[in-house]
Amino acid sequence: IATGAEELIPDEYGYGKNPKVITSLELDQRFQQGDPTLTDIKTTVFIQCVGSRIPERPYCSKVCCTHSVVSAIHLKQLNPQMNVVVLQRDMRTYGLWEEVYREAREKGVVFVRYDLEEKPEVREENGKIQLTIKEPALGAVFEMSPDLLILAAGMIPQGGEEMTRFFKVPVNEDGFFVEAHVKLRPVDFAVDGVFVCGLAHSPKSVDESIAQAQAAAARAVSLLAQKTILTSGTIAVVNPLYCSSCGVCVAVCPFKAPALNEKTGIAEINPVLCKGCGLCVASCRSGAIHLNGFDEGQIMRMIKEA
Repeated sequence: IATGAEELIPDEYGYGKNPKVITSLELDQRFQQGDPTLTDIKTTVFIQCVGSRIPERPYCSKVCCTHSVVSAIHLKQLNPQMNVVVLQRDMRTYGLWEEVYREAREKGVVFVRYDLEEKPEVREENGKIQLTIKEPALGAVFEMSPDLLILAAGMIPQGGEEMTRFFKVPVNEDGFFVEAHVKLRPVDFAVDGVFVCGLAHSPKSVDESIAQAQAAAARAVSLLAQKTILTSGTIAVVNPLYCSSCGVCVAVCPFKAPALNEKTGIAEINPVLCKGCGLCVASCRSGAIHLNGFDEGQIMRMIKEA
């Protein structure tokens, strides 16, 4: 599962109302098109954490800081005299990207911090952008009039709901897919044979997405390379004489193992998908399902021995 993510469409700082307010990806498009107007800009301001690290989306989008710093360096290369300011809550150019942050400082990019409680204020006066920001450490208020305002919009997941229903795999409260175990099974799901990689899992850089994709491919190959696959014998079995075709077992199974036969309507359980959790056994109103190794007589014998 590699559904990716998409850029959040900002609803603040005048985006969509003023053509001088754009997102980081829109700036990338101007770079690729070789927009000649970029060299004439006198002042450019980046605003970080737009739509990220807020109560609605508490997670960090992870790549915005590095992306903005790289873009700031590119603007400085186009016009060394340009004033480039990055308004940030915390700079997270982690790992080797710290060198890029140092390079930006050396080229004259200015970094100004702001708090979530006192976000930058953007207004338009006489066709110009007027920006006010309060620096929390100094307590000073700065006024700026940038020619271009760039919003580092966060990432939001896409395609999660449909995939969750189809593959019976979980997502977290932010909508990203959740692996089986963060350390022991970082690209596996609880459902065997289904793997996750890239932005579907969480915000990450391209090189991290590639590394995780290689890990997911390796896990899939290790499964496909086996001539035979051994499964557990502790699985649920349906007695067709007692099944009432109510479909409760199909609804409750987290692994999508039971299914109703199209011709007879009797429930059937796929032994490869069944994990022996016992949910269908406990919920079967007709008593038609039993779990190998955990029949009523066996359980009562365990209790008696105890």
